[in-house]
Amino acid sequence: MKRGPVRRWRERGGRNVRLVLPFDDIMEFALVLLALSPAALDALGWTFADRKRLLDHFLRSGKAAQGIGPERLGTTPIELNLPQRDVDRLQHFSRRELPKGASNAAMLDRVLAALDAASHRHRAD
Repeated sequence: MKRGPVRRWRERGGRNVRLVLPFDDIMEFALVLLALSPAALDALGWTFADRKRLLDHFLRSGKAAQGIGPERLGTTPIELNLPQRDVDRLQHFSRRELPKGASNAAMLDRVLAALDAASHRHRAD
């Protein structure tokens, strides 16, 4: 039996949303994701494959950052396109785990604001 287009779309994560963050925030977020222990992944209901897929979104930002001078790179806004499903997971993660691993409270505020703005589902967790 073939899968219909709507089912394939849902399996890919639904609609894509645009997320814009400074490059430094993207890299710090990726480092916190990378540092998650297996127990923390399990508590989030994630597999290693889920984390890898989420990290891949952030690592793709490196291509967008090529050609930007090192003195401007950290503050340069980089646009990411993520499936809504992954934005939902990152919102949950950023409220639950990111405060434990982030070194910069302003980064946390920017990430939460960007995720909320990108998502059509505003959460009040």
